[in-house]
Amino acid sequence: MDLSVIIPIYNEEENIPALYERLRGVLDSMSLGSYEFVFVNDGSADRSLSLIRELAARDPRVRYADFSRNFGHQIAVSAGLDLSAGAAIVIIDADLQDPPELIPALYTKLREGYEVVYAKRRSRQGESAAKKFTAKLFYRLLARITNISIPVDTGDFRVVSRKVVDALRRMPEQNKFIRGQISWIGYRQTYVEYDRAERAGGETGYTYRKMLRLALDGITGFSDVPLKAASISGFVVSGIAFLVMLYTLYERFVTRNYQPGWASLMISILFLGGVQLIAVGIIGEYIARLLANVRQRPLYIISDTNVTDAPTLPRPVGLPTGTAL
Repeated sequence: MDLSVIIPIYNEEENIPALYERLRGVLDSMSLGSYEFVFVNDGSADRSLSLIRELAARDPRVRYADFSRNFGHQIAVSAGLDLSAGAAIVIIDADLQDPPELIPALYTKLREGYEVVYAKRRSRQGESAAKKFTAKLFYRLLARITNISIPVDTGDFRVVSRKVVDALRRMPEQNKFIRGQISWIGYRQTYVEYDRAERAGGETGYTYRKMLRLALDGITGFSDVPLKAASISGFVVSGIAFLVMLYTLYERFVTRNYQPGWASLMISILFLGGVQLIAVGIIGEYIARLLANVRQRPLYIISDTNVTDAPTLPRPVGLPTGTAL
């Protein structure tokens, strides 16, 4: 198998037919020996699964896996990587914001000796100013506080080699941040720039809540800066409290200009309490992720699939009957 295209699906019934036609047209023009589509239905509530099954019935290159529930975008991509058989693997979303027509350029770069070729956005159409600003802020903050080089202005749209996929499948963490994991793996990586289009149809499944969760997974998975910041803030606040204590003693016993009152006391207590809660919350985020990995639950459960020849998996996944190993 020359190329696998992984497509995570969540309520994309309006985009699946157009996506399939554009992908097929692009891949047929690339003179590949063989290729496949791997659709991963992440608990869609619309007709997405029915459309995928219809495609699979008339095109043997269409393979799919249906999750028992919604496990999340990054988990769906991970499942696609587990089920793919290609020597090269493309990851692309179904909303057509990332153009399938860019795949030949990405694949050509990969054939030049690179192991990862990611698509870097020059512009983002059809998105609010708030989303553009928060995305830009997140990517640059992540680049500054992590100990690896995660490229800015990129998503999961990229092509990777089988060598990279094999390395990803040996990384067992539950809170996935795949673009960070790929950067951590290393090897030769490059990019191709493009202009991101607006969503073709339907509504995005990436709400601000999910984006915040992804940001937390990226930061806690690849940086210990928040823990260091919590420790430093504790020392800073302790120093300020010590200076306030000296000032209070000076006013009380030297100048005797001390005016009793509760305002300053309450401000100090609230300030110290706020810093402590922030520090405890940061530590709690890391502990929660440790707990999720200690449980060793399956990363996902597959309810139905037509994939029968996937490579041997390094971790337990769901069986087609809906049960977990």
